Amino acid sequence: MSELTHVDETGAARMVDVSAKDVSARTATATGRVLLSPEVVALLRSGDVPKGDALGVARIAGIMGAKRTPDLIPLCHPIAIHGVKVTLDVADWGVTITAWVKTADRTGVEMEALTAVSTAALALFDMVKAADPAAVITDIRVEEKTGGKTGEWRRA
Repeated sequence: MSELTHVDETGAARMVDVSAKDVSARTATATGRVLLSPEVVALLRSGDVPKGDALGVARIAGIMGAKRTPDLIPLCHPIAIHGVKVTLDVADWGVTITAWVKTADRTGVEMEALTAVSTAALALFDMVKAADPAAVITDIRVEEKTGGKTGEWRRA
């Protein structure tokens, strides 16, 4: 268990001490999809979702989610978030959500990007569930990260 960074020598969960790490600019991008019925896609495109601006609500929810990540993920460090961009692209099958998060800190923002996508997807689901209770949230994943000791990483 000594190779697991979030587990101490007794096997108990712990928050890793990152104080000795260098501060560096770090970014992460995550994506996810919400699969929707053609009827809901039409409502999103026309702006006629009965609950209101579903895409706008989801965008703000994603930004808020990134900022609140350490409140949701037990061992995630509270870090300064310097930028968050959440985009929602409507396609014939549903919506692609992309979140980009930036910090200048001692640890990365992959969890913040994933939380932004997840929160945006949940908010979108909430806004359209009356019209499409069978909507599916899927494929949430990190696409790339930059900064820190390991540098750049991109999904192949």
